[in-house]
Amino acid sequence: MRAKTSSGTIVTRTLLRSWKIPSVDGDGSKEDRGRVMVIGGEREIPGAALLAGLAALRAGAGKLQIATCASASVQLGIAVPEARVIGLDETDAGAIRGSNARILVDLVKRSHATLIGPGMTTDSETSSLLAGLLPQVDSATIVLDAGALSSLADNSALLATSSVKGILTPHAGEMATLMGIDISLVEKDPFSVATDAAHTLGAVVVLKGPETHIVSPDGDHYRYQSGDVGLATSGSGDILAGAITGLAARGAAPLQAAVWGVYLHGASGNSLAKRSGRVGYLARELLAEIPPLVNRLSDS
Repeated sequence: MRAKTSSGTIVTRTLLRSWKIPSVDGDGSKEDRGRVMVIGGEREIPGAALLAGLAALRAGAGKLQIATCASASVQLGIAVPEARVIGLDETDAGAIRGSNARILVDLVKRSHATLIGPGMTTDSETSSLLAGLLPQVDSATIVLDAGALSSLADNSALLATSSVKGILTPHAGEMATLMGIDISLVEKDPFSVATDAAHTLGAVVVLKGPETHIVSPDGDHYRYQSGDVGLATSGSGDILAGAITGLAARGAAPLQAAVWGVYLHGASGNSLAKRSGRVGYLARELLAEIPPLVNRLSDS
């Protein structure tokens, strides 16, 4: 892999003010603000889907559906009364079975954006789910995170040959697995790896790290440099993926949703750091920071 050089566009508040997401009509309904589907969670990790779903709503989406393993669905429905929660067939270990793809196709088609992967750790079942789902949902906007990324590694052509509008949100380790390379190569030249992945897979890539690189299949490159160490905490990635999905459901194109989501995630962490210190805040605390940022940027 040859190193690529690009200064990219730095993601700032000024950039977002000049690149506004679709506005919310004062007379609009929750349907007009977009429907989000989150597919994720396992018996022992239902909270990942919860965090991602709430982040989508905090980013301004109007309706939320969460599809998770049946054994956690009632509890999740109580924890997130704003959502419709669908209980899915699960393995003995509590993972979502790949065979659920057949009942998820119509739900995904009726959603404006879908997130797959938070809290999913069983690669074989998740791979089967993606294989049964992605070819059937045509031009749907699909965000792949966490377990969906590692599951895609053995069948990357599944995404590349589909017509979905994909957004991938890997950290360095997930990117290394996805591209079949050593993690040191990702850490040494993240932009080149992200560019290769975006071109090969035909999706917007958000490569998370000390500096986050957002790259489109056409070679557009944005960099976010203002994140802080406090964001490296359990559940933080679920918040980012959910925010991106919520923005996409509102009508933002994949690249714009990714850029805005990365900024909102980072700026939320910076806001918390000023009040509570650079480390020690919880991912769930990022949620309340998102709406004021979205509204200030949208109204300015």
